[in-house]
Amino acid sequence: MKLISYLKKVIENPFKPFGTLAMNVPVINHNLSDRVYLKVVYRSIFHRKLNLTTPKLYTEKLQWLKLYNRKDIYTKMVDKYEVKDYVAKIIGNKHILRTLGVWNSFEDIDFSTLPNQFVLKCTHDSGGLVICKDKNDFNFIAAKQKINTCLKNKFFYQGREWPYKNVIPRIIAEEYVVDESGVELKDYKFFCFNGKAKVMFLASDRGQSDEETKFDFFDMNFKHLPIKSGHPNSKVHFEKPKNFELMKQLAEQLAVDLPHARIDFYDVNGEIYFGEITFFHWSGFVSFEPQEWDYKFGEWLVLPKEKVIK
Repeated sequence: MKLISYLKKVIENPFKPFGTLAMNVPVINHNLSDRVYLKVVYRSIFHRKLNLTTPKLYTEKLQWLKLYNRKDIYTKMVDKYEVKDYVAKIIGNKHILRTLGVWNSFEDIDFSTLPNQFVLKCTHDSGGLVICKDKNDFNFIAAKQKINTCLKNKFFYQGREWPYKNVIPRIIAEEYVVDESGVELKDYKFFCFNGKAKVMFLASDRGQSDEETKFDFFDMNFKHLPIKSGHPNSKVHFEKPKNFELMKQLAEQLAVDLPHARIDFYDVNGEIYFGEITFFHWSGFVSFEPQEWDYKFGEWLVLPKEKVIK
């Protein structure tokens, strides 16, 4: 039955096997040019050719930016350690979560110097996260396995997101914080286009073992938008955060002179903290439902006239 199901998928999208091989077989992945790789993967996912000449869709324009908008400062902006200094100079230290340490390897970490609660992150990837809520119950073996796996992960090759290519793989520890719920930390993620915030989505139920993460999209008046992208909407009714306008303002400050970026924040009992800067939402490999929003975001994203290639 699995073979029949697979063959049906191949018939529906003959490029699917090529995309799977390109993404998962290192000897193929690492030897494809960025342009060829993005074309193969894009077509395998969306069942259509990647238009890099006259891109219209948001997902197409993100691929264009990967290839032709390569500035050295972007590497610092995606490095989870280096970005803190960059952001602090623009919006102030009070919006930066405290760094407890930075190391090149898991073996270098002196856990006796860390508080009872903390968060470990890898500086160069997405997903290299370990949360310690109580050192007495902390699974050091599992944490070491996850962090060491992430340190070996060449994140750039997964989506050809150029800013990550030269980030030094390291580990940082941050203070552990939760929002008003007392159990989680919701993300407020602002999509900015040429320095202006247009849409924000709220990520909730993150890290809840019995819940899938939820994404809920809002306009700049905090009106809920009928958009799905990668995760379902929540059934919870969210009130507009008191610091919504401040988060929007800070996002736009950080997005100045950028054709596009997603700027993320946490609201911790009224205090706003910077999360991260993301240049490629879902790496441009997950569309919006309904697809009209792929076009709408694409309209907002005005590509630079000059190409910067490295």
